[in-house]
Amino acid sequence: MPADDELPLARTNAEAHVFLSLQPCPSCGETRGDYRSSVIRAGRDLASRYTAVCPRCGHERVYRFRIPEEILHAQAGEVVFGGDEPSQLLDPGQWLAYADDRARRVPATRTGLDPEQRRGARHALATAIAALDEVLKFAPPGAEVVPISAFTTSAGRAVLDREPGRFGTVRLRAVRDTYALRLPQWRG
Repeated sequence: MPADDELPLARTNAEAHVFLSLQPCPSCGETRGDYRSSVIRAGRDLASRYTAVCPRCGHERVYRFRIPEEILHAQAGEVVFGGDEPSQLLDPGQWLAYADDRARRVPATRTGLDPEQRRGARHALATAIAALDEVLKFAPPGAEVVPISAFTTSAGRAVLDREPGRFGTVRLRAVRDTYALRLPQWRG
């Protein structure tokens, strides 16, 4: 576990939860976990502490993150993972894989769906949009592609290696904008 002054920044609880969902249990590899959070003191600052017991092997999992100086609040129905700066917890490949996962959860049509299913589809699509926004934050202003140096995890590099063309900023914005155009159909 990192020292208090080296804790990574979790810009929002939503970002922390995405990160946690990708962390395998060090004992058995299970990624599921029912995390509980608390605010703790880390040196002179406040931090968040997430704990879970692995549902497969019972191993206790603990993660600590710095809390940002300014807390971001999402509006109702909005998904926000962080401010203008790129994530310190996930790299662009991980964010793109997460966006893909959320987008796959959205049916092609709302026909036959009850209100709760429509809300779930809307939230999944809004989450995919927010995750694509996170990928784009890694591209410097005016850049045509997300730089290779931004891919800091093996999982993120694997996404890049499989489909490097997906990290062009024009393509990322086109996919994001297409999702955003579909979002209104999921209201109500």
